[in-house]
This record gives sequence, structure tokens and C-alpha cells, in this order.
Amino acid sequence: MKSIIICGVGGQGVLTASNLLSDVLLEAGFNVKKSEVHGMSQRGGDVIATIKYDEKEVLSPLPSINNTDYILSFEKLEALRNINYLSENGVIMVNDFVWEPLTVASGFAKYPEDIIENLKKYANELIIIPATKIARELGNSRATNVVLIGVLASNMDINKKTWTDIIKKKVPPKFIDLNLKAFEKGYNYNK
Repeated sequence: MKSIIICGVGGQGVLTASNLLSDVLLEAGFNVKKSEVHGMSQRGGDVIATIKYDEKEVLSPLPSINNTDYILSFEKLEALRNINYLSENGVIMVNDFVWEPLTVASGFAKYPEDIIENLKKYANELIIIPATKIARELGNSRATNVVLIGVLASNMDINKKTWTDIIKKKVPPKFIDLNLKAFEKGYNYNK
């Protein structure tokens, strides 16, 4: 059984990314369970989606401590907040992006400066990608989530065409080209 956490901040497209991933996994023939937590997401709060998949029946989408294969993080601090779920052989894919929590933005706390160093201590593999920058260069920062999905796809053993077919089916028609370009940028990052 494989486990994935997608985490970020409200408005970054975490839930859209988790829906795309779940649809890809179903299309690839896996049994899939997904859970989402997005209480105050509309106000910049944290958002997390957990996905488990297997060829056999999956009973729960909830991850176990030290048992998650992939963490796909849309923001650096959110990766660190979920690090305790990562397995010994786990891979973290993190957007090189800072979204200051309200306590930091209001001056009551300080954003940690050593996040990447801490992530390196726990990850078997750490991929840092400027996904928001790439999406902006493509013309729309909202495509950050699909850049990150492309990075995840390049680390999974699922046919690339399955990913692009699902994007074509699920993305509104006027954004298909942008999202396919975003996916390609992520998929080919570091190759």
C-alpha cells in the first residue's frame, strides 16, 4: 500500500491536485481512498489531503506516522509540519515558496529559517522546485498545483499519458493548454 500527503495553504490548489491524483490512480486500476482537511483554508490556513492506494482493498485514507511514501508540499513550512508522517524511504517534493502564517505576518512569530535543512534530515530524497515561479512564467501562478503534480508524476510508476488524459478531462477547457504545459515543466524538472 502506498500513501501520499498533499499539503499547502488555502487557495493554492491542494484539493484540485488531490482530485487529479485520485482520478489518475483510479484510471490506473488502483483502489483509492482520499481524505481532506480544509477548515480555515479560505483564510490562508493549512490544507491537507491524504491519499492511499493499492491493488487490494484500501480501508482508510489516513496516514500512519513514519509510513507515508510521498509528501507533496505547496509551501515549505507545511512540509515541515507533516514531516512526522514520512517513511524512512520517503520522498518530499516541496515548492520553494513561503506563505507566512497569520502569526508571522502580524509580527507575533518568526518564520523558521532552517526549514530546508530540517527537511533534509528526514527525507530519503528531497526535491525542491520553484513551482510558483514556473507557473508565473507560464502566465498564471494558479498552475502551481499542476507543476507540482508533474513532479509527483515523474516519481511514480504510472504512464504519463494517463496523467495528461485526466488533466484534459478534469481541467476547464480554456485552461487545458496552460495546465498541460505546467505538468510538462514539473514532469521534466531535474531531468
